[in-house]
Amino acid sequence: MDSALAARLVATWFGCGRSPIAPGTVGTLGALPLHLALRALGPIPYAVAVAAITAAGTWAAQREAERLAEDDPQSVVVDEVAGVLLALLLARGTGIKGEILAVVLFRVFDIWKPGAIDRVQHLEPQGVGIMADDVLAGVFAGLAARWLAR
Repeated sequence: MDSALAARLVATWFGCGRSPIAPGTVGTLGALPLHLALRALGPIPYAVAVAAITAAGTWAAQREAERLAEDDPQSVVVDEVAGVLLALLLARGTGIKGEILAVVLFRVFDIWKPGAIDRVQHLEPQGVGIMADDVLAGVFAGLAARWLAR
């Protein structure tokens, strides 16, 4: 497999980003099977996986943004994957209520982009900016879900 195809597969989270309706939400939902597998491994392997997805996603998002000549292509949803996995990791131990809340709050923060979340999406290079706002939205969502679900 060539690197351009690998970048496209990772960036679109294996096709989730090609959804004609709400690709960001489809990408978020596409991360949930991985969440279920990772949570069985414990918090350290889960965190390592999130870091690896974030690093690979930054590379893939950069490649796809360049290929499509767009600042933040809608089809790139690996940022949603990394962000929601981080939110779910931070909400760990809150039960199903906390996990659902983490996913919902992640989507709210990702769409609304309050304050710092909006600012970090403009970081350079493009791959960093594409990933940064969703990672920060994941941090906010996970911490808020943890606090609200207690």
